[in-house]
Amino acid sequence: MSEQPFGQAEFKSRVDGALDRFVRTETDALLALDAGLAPLAHVLTTATSRGKRLRSAFCYWGWRAAGQPDSDALVRAAASMELVHAAAVVHDDIIDDSRLRHGLPTAHVALRAAFADGPRPKARARSTAMLAGDLLMAWAGQLFAGCGLPSAYLGRARDLWAVLARELIAGEALEILHTGAAPDVRRSLKVIRYKTAKYTVEHPLHIGASLAGAGPPLREVFTDYGLPLGEAFQLRDDLIGLFGDPATTGKSCTDDIATARPTALVALAQEAATAAERRELSSLLGRRSLTAAQAGRVREVVRRTGAHDRVESMITERVEVAVRALDGAGLPPLAHRALTRLATAATSRPD
Repeated sequence: MSEQPFGQAEFKSRVDGALDRFVRTETDALLALDAGLAPLAHVLTTATSRGKRLRSAFCYWGWRAAGQPDSDALVRAAASMELVHAAAVVHDDIIDDSRLRHGLPTAHVALRAAFADGPRPKARARSTAMLAGDLLMAWAGQLFAGCGLPSAYLGRARDLWAVLARELIAGEALEILHTGAAPDVRRSLKVIRYKTAKYTVEHPLHIGASLAGAGPPLREVFTDYGLPLGEAFQLRDDLIGLFGDPATTGKSCTDDIATARPTALVALAQEAATAAERRELSSLLGRRSLTAAQAGRVREVVRRTGAHDRVESMITERVEVAVRALDGAGLPPLAHRALTRLATAATSRPD
């Protein structure tokens, strides 16, 4: 009988458990320094308690694709990818001044209550949230190093962590640098690649495979699979960011407009818009206070120009390219099936 893959829900439960144990230990140590750090401990716990755990899943299946068996130590190593993501989210929410994440106040908003009775509550909350993001990134390395895998295994992936951090920060910086610039789809896709695609899919796969001792051929397969899939993942997120229902997505559907984020979706709309529509979009992008009618008008232009449908096609094309990259790669059937399913799970529309 062939081995059957366990479901993503079961895997998510294992990762959630590993993260919960680690975060509780670390926040207890933080509070032992001073009980007044409770607000910081709270946002750290909140930031790590939710998510689909896709990044850890890609790391895990990178390991399994190299022929290694299931391993609790590897699950802990994979869980460190979620701490990288939590750090990136906290910092990204500060940069964009986002108010909601998963239906809850973002870290820098939630922390305002702790400083409500003192001077400059918003500034102090933002500063503390920034420190929370920094600590989450440090925790990622700590959990990875202490996951229980042999040091020789961990050494195989050490250099990849430096690449992950460099490219993640580069992508975030490029997005900031290009915000408000003239629309450029190619530039927007480059931001997507470095800010999201690589650390969401490619790097976790590479790290899992390298931990398992895989050579360059498998890592090349994972690049061919991971980059288009990671881009599709972010393109879906861009569509959700403008057209999603906040009651379902748990976040505002105007943040990308309000921050003039240089998404490929908006760049495509601006390129295909009439002169009058481009002027209208320019007047609305970056406006912090948007009426429902103004936000609706942005959506109308994006649909009328065909940008919405074009991005849907780009997602479909990239998922197909990613899945084809697995064919003929000689992956274990279990890993092949799991990665094929993850391609759909990572890019599907929200219910």
